[in-house]
Amino acid sequence: MVDSSARGIGSTVLGYPRIGPRRELKRALEQYWSGALDAPGLRKVARQLRLDTWSDLAGRGLDSVPSNTFSYYDQVLDTALLFDAIPQRYRDLGLTGLDTYFAMARGHAEVGALELTKWFDTNYHYLVPEIGADTKFTLVGDKPIAEYQEARSAGVETRPVLLGPVTFLLLSKGVDGFVPLDALDSLVDCYASLLGQLAAAGVAWVQLDEPAFVADRSDAELAALGRVYSRLAGLSRRPQLLVAGYFGEFGPALPVLAETAVEGIAVDLVAGAGAVSQIPLIPGLRSKTLVAGVVDGRNIWRTDLRTAASTCARLRDAVGDIAVSTSCSLQHVPYDLAAETSLDPSVAARLAFARQKVDEVVSLGKDASIVAPEGVGRVRRDLDVRARIAALRPEDRRRVAYPDRAAAQAARLGLPPLATTTIGSFPQTSDIRKARADLRTGQLGEADYEGRMRAEIERVIRLQEDLGLDVLVHGEPERNDMVQYFGELLAGFAFTDNGWVQSYGSRCVRPPILHGDVSRPAPMTVPWATYAQSLTSRPVKGMLTGPVTILAWSFVRDDQPLGVTADQVALALRDEIRDLEAAGIGIIQVDEPALRELLPLRAEDRQAYLDWAVNAFRLATAGAAPSTQIHTHLCYSEFGDVIKAIDGLDADVTTIEAARSKMEVLADLATIGYHRGVGPGVYDIHSPRIPNTDEMADLLRAAVEAVPASRVWANPDCGLKTRNYTEVEPALRHLVKAAQRVRASL
Repeated sequence: MVDSSARGIGSTVLGYPRIGPRRELKRALEQYWSGALDAPGLRKVARQLRLDTWSDLAGRGLDSVPSNTFSYYDQVLDTALLFDAIPQRYRDLGLTGLDTYFAMARGHAEVGALELTKWFDTNYHYLVPEIGADTKFTLVGDKPIAEYQEARSAGVETRPVLLGPVTFLLLSKGVDGFVPLDALDSLVDCYASLLGQLAAAGVAWVQLDEPAFVADRSDAELAALGRVYSRLAGLSRRPQLLVAGYFGEFGPALPVLAETAVEGIAVDLVAGAGAVSQIPLIPGLRSKTLVAGVVDGRNIWRTDLRTAASTCARLRDAVGDIAVSTSCSLQHVPYDLAAETSLDPSVAARLAFARQKVDEVVSLGKDASIVAPEGVGRVRRDLDVRARIAALRPEDRRRVAYPDRAAAQAARLGLPPLATTTIGSFPQTSDIRKARADLRTGQLGEADYEGRMRAEIERVIRLQEDLGLDVLVHGEPERNDMVQYFGELLAGFAFTDNGWVQSYGSRCVRPPILHGDVSRPAPMTVPWATYAQSLTSRPVKGMLTGPVTILAWSFVRDDQPLGVTADQVALALRDEIRDLEAAGIGIIQVDEPALRELLPLRAEDRQAYLDWAVNAFRLATAGAAPSTQIHTHLCYSEFGDVIKAIDGLDADVTTIEAARSKMEVLADLATIGYHRGVGPGVYDIHSPRIPNTDEMADLLRAAVEAVPASRVWANPDCGLKTRNYTEVEPALRHLVKAAQRVRASL
C-alpha cells in the first residue's frame, strides 16, 4: 500500500550537479581510466561527493532532497544497466561491471562505444541505448536503493529519481528494425518490481522523469504514457509517485497524467510558462501535488522572486497541494557563485548558481514575504553595434551561387577527391595547459607564451605534412575552449574561475556569461592562422566558432530575443572572416555543432528558431569572396531534424559526425538533394579506440556511394583536443591511407 501519511514534497530541486565543486569526479575518473586509481578508490570519491551533496541540500533547508542523481558517466546509461539492456558485444568482453559500463560509454579496443547524442536541447550528451527483439529487461541493479540507503545512513531522507520508462524507450535506438516502445510492457514490469523494493526500503516518494513528453508526441505515445502510470499508480505496494517533465510544457501529456492516480506532477514553468493558464483547466490536478518549477535550472540569472511567488499563488487553488522547485535538474549550471572572486560585481549581482538557486527555492517554499533582489547590475549596451544591426539588408546574408563558388575554389585550391583534413583542434598536452595557466598567473610572460604556442603550431603543421593530410589546421594550442576563447576576445562576455558544467562523462566546460551587447575590439585568430600558413604550402584552415554555438554554449542574457544576440555575434565573426581573407587564408571553418541542440522541442516553434539561426550563420559568412571556401562542422545530434537548415547554411563544405551512426546522415542529405561538399566523419574521437584503415575505408566507400567522390572529404568526427597523440597519430595515418585506397579505386 501507499503510505498516505508521508509528508508532502515542499521545497525541492529536480536534480543537482554531480561532477564535484572542483571537478573531483572528473579527476578520479581519468585516474581510473589511466590505471592510476583502482575501483575502490573511485567509489570512495563518488561516495563522498554524494554525501556532501545530500548534507548540503538538507542543510540549506530543502524539504525533499533528490537521490540517485549521481552518475559515473550518464543517467541514461545507468538506466540501461539497471535493467540489463547491455548489447551482447559488451557482454562478450568479459569485463567487470564497472568496466563494461565504461566500455559502453567510451569504447574498448575491440568494440566501439554506444552512440552519443544531445539530451534534448541542452549541451549535455547521453549514451543512446540499443533495444532489439532479443533485449530481455531484468532488474539486475540496485543503485537507486543503495543510494537511498546510503543517504539515510547519513541522516538524510531522500527522494530517488528515475528516468521514466517511456522516455527511456523513446530515447533508445531500435536494432534491426525493432521499435523500442514495443518493449514497454516488459520494461514496466521491472519498474513495478523496483518500486516495490523501494517501498520496502522505506522510500516515501519516487520521482520518474518523462521529459520526452514536452516534445510533440503521437496519440499512441500519449496513450502509452497514460497506460504506464495507471499501472504503476495501481500497484498495491509502492512509494508516492512524482512524474516530472522539463525543458518545456507537458501540453497534451498533462491531462493524461492528471487522469492517473499518481500523487504528484512536476512542471517546468520557466521554459513552459504556458502551463500556468492550462493547469486551472484540468480537474484531475485538484487532488494532486503540483511541483512548480519556477526557478530556472538552465540559466544562471537570479530569479525574480516576486514573479515566481505570484505564479505559485495563482495556481494554489487549482491543485491539491503546491510545492516549489527548479524547472529542471541543476546539473546544467555551476555549483556555487561564492567560489567566484574575480567576476565584475555588477555582473555577479545578476547571477545565481546551483547553491544560490537552492536558496531561492527554499525562500519561496517558506511562503515568506518576498522582496526584490538588491544591487542588480545593468545590461551593457553598445550603440554602434545596435546601429549596425538596424542597418542590415537581405543581401548581407547571401553569397553568389554555389557552382560559381565551387569553380573558383577548385581553381584556387586544387584539392583531390576525398580530400583529407581534421576538424580543428589537436591534443592539448600538459605542457600546453601549463603554459596557459602560467600566463594567467603571471609566471610566464606574453612573449614567452607566444613563442611556446608558435613552437607547438609548427610541430602540428609538420606532423600533418608527415601524415599526408591535404588541408591542415594550426591545432588551436592557444584555445582553452572553442567558445570561451572567443568570448574572452569579444566585448559583452564575462567568465568564471570555477563555473564548470558537465558536458559528458568527465568532460566539463566553463560556459561564458554573455551579459551585454557583443562587439570585436580586435582580430582574434588572424595572427595564429597566418603564422601557420607561413609554415607550409598546403592550405591551412582559419578556425572560428559560429554564432549559434557561441550562444548555445554560453549563459545568454535573457532581456532580448536570441536572434538579435546571434546577429551581434555574427557581425563580429563577419569582421574576423574579412581579416582572415585579407591575410591570405583561403579556407575558413565556422563551426556550428550546436545547431540541432537549440532546436525547440515543439514543432510549432522550430521554424522561427531555424530562421534566425541560419540567418545568423549566413550573416557571418556571406561577406566571403567566392574563392574563399567556407566550411562548417556539426556533431552528435539527430541531424535529420535540421537537415534542411544544414542545407540552408549554404556552406561550401559541411563536416559532420557519422562514425558511430555508420553514415546514417548521408541518407538524410540525399533526401533533400544536398549538392555541396560533405565530410562524414570516419574516426570517432569521443572514444580512445583507434579504428583501423579497413574500417575507415568501408565508411568512405559508403560515403562515395551516396555522394559523388569529388564532393566527399575524409575527416574525424570532431576536434582532437580531448585525445592524446598516441591515439591520434595512428588514427590519422589510417584515415589518410583509407582515403588514398578509396581514391585509387574510383
